[in-house]
Amino acid sequence: MNEERLIAIVDDDASLRRSLGNLLKSTGFNVETFASAEAFLAAGKIEAMDVLVLDVRMPGMSGVDLLVELTRRASRLPVIVLTAHGDEDMREQCFRAGAVAFLTKPFQPKDLLDAIHRITRGD
Repeated sequence: MNEERLIAIVDDDASLRRSLGNLLKSTGFNVETFASAEAFLAAGKIEAMDVLVLDVRMPGMSGVDLLVELTRRASRLPVIVLTAHGDEDMREQCFRAGAVAFLTKPFQPKDLLDAIHRITRGD
């Protein structure tokens, strides 16, 4: 079932992109990774993605900025936000901007997988 699902990971931390990609691939998802919000937008694959896993704090365009841009483009792409800076204000800001889940680093891999499965099953 997962093999048809394409997950985008946008995070400026190369080691985290790699480990998240490996985790998701090991559970049967297809994964594409991007080092920045700008690279993700430039790839032109928003509509091809089933879920976006997004870091908040990145150089250049932030994760919140990307959420706002996706909303501006009327995208229906579900976004899971990951952040090491997860205070309540940031959480609220992300949900207001369209995030469907918010996980604070370090997080348990099961929490991310559960969030993705809820989204892809339509729970």
